[in-house]
Amino acid sequence: MSDIVIKNADLVMTMTDMREELAHCDIRLQDGVIAEIGQGLSGQTEVSALGCLVTPGLINTHHHLYQSLTRAVPGAQDALLFGWLKTLYPIWAKFGPEEIYVSTATGLAELALSGCTLTSDHLYLYPNGARLDDSIAAAQDIGMRFQPTRGSMSIGESDGGLPPDSVVENEDAILQDSIRVIDTFHDAREGAMCRVGLAPCSPFSVSRDLMRDSALLARDKGVMLHTHLAENDEDIAYSLAQFGCRPGQYAEDLGWTGSDVWHAHCVKLDAQEIDFFARTGTGVAHCPCSNCRLGSGIAPIRAMRDAGVPVGLGVDGSASNDIGNLVAEARQAMLLQRVANGADAMSAREALWIATRGGAEVLGRPDCGQIAVGKRADLAIWDMSDVEAAGSWDQAAILLAGPSKVRDLFVEGRQIVSGGVLTSIDLPAMLRRQRDLAIKLAS
Repeated sequence: MSDIVIKNADLVMTMTDMREELAHCDIRLQDGVIAEIGQGLSGQTEVSALGCLVTPGLINTHHHLYQSLTRAVPGAQDALLFGWLKTLYPIWAKFGPEEIYVSTATGLAELALSGCTLTSDHLYLYPNGARLDDSIAAAQDIGMRFQPTRGSMSIGESDGGLPPDSVVENEDAILQDSIRVIDTFHDAREGAMCRVGLAPCSPFSVSRDLMRDSALLARDKGVMLHTHLAENDEDIAYSLAQFGCRPGQYAEDLGWTGSDVWHAHCVKLDAQEIDFFARTGTGVAHCPCSNCRLGSGIAPIRAMRDAGVPVGLGVDGSASNDIGNLVAEARQAMLLQRVANGADAMSAREALWIATRGGAEVLGRPDCGQIAVGKRADLAIWDMSDVEAAGSWDQAAILLAGPSKVRDLFVEGRQIVSGGVLTSIDLPAMLRRQRDLAIKLAS
């Protein structure tokens, strides 16, 4: 792999334990890692970062990439969570392998252009022959570091669940396919480009047995666990009515806590649940824009952070957020904590930490999320000379005044965005495929 030096960065935010902010700095990328940090470095290929801020690549801890085909759907635009799902499930039931591939590629492209180098994905329905393999192929083509989860739904409408029977699966088949995708795609090594997790969709779309069996299988295979938890008041009411306990207690009873588990949303966790998550190292994917869009509420992130709960950011699915931009997500996270707790509740630097190092910790990736020698060469270069940052006194406060799209992006030392343009695929051609599929679904 070629020797690349990022030259003359105005400011480098390292996100290491020391939280250094390095001025007028060069960074050497070699063989997929950060090989050297200093001044006066030269390399085979040099990329000028003069007038730019360099950060670790942003990390997205919760997404449903397939949903980029169903943005702004009439009937779902103003619905609460359960009504939103009932509107969209019949549309998603029409998907197949091409829809999964194209929507995933499009969603990944959007994330990359917002500075994201590593993303998880929660794919929990597999209609008409679709498989997790389709989304993994898209990530390989984009060049994104990917942590897909083999999601699942097993309780359909006829058994009292929310999803149509046409998109639920037999639980034995779910477990067998989970074994297949882990054995085929999961890479536990440092620097892995693909790691697979297991992710039953939610406590209201799978059985207690599948939750427990998925946890046992994940631990046997050494992979992580993910699901939705405590997303809104409806979610809490369902848990109390069906399980006789709050979601945090339900998760604990089934083995769904620990450093190998992260839960999406957690808007309605109470103080006792937050304390338990902190003590067990259970992670949270905070999705502020989606929580606003669906009226779910403001997650108690300040309380979680203060207690020591690992917290990362998630843009969530494009049908509930509509925008897959991690810079916008980080800014929204910061602003909502200020709305709830005061203007000093969260700084721009802390929100950026959550979007980088925090996400790495939630996803079990100590090799990512920071700029230090030996860490993976996943970097975002932000042009601070344009109008968005004009007049800013503090380049590090990019979430207050700065660009929402990246200038250059490196993943494993490979440049997949150059000058604000995705280089790994023909994006205009992919978008034409996306539009054609969306029109077909709507007809």
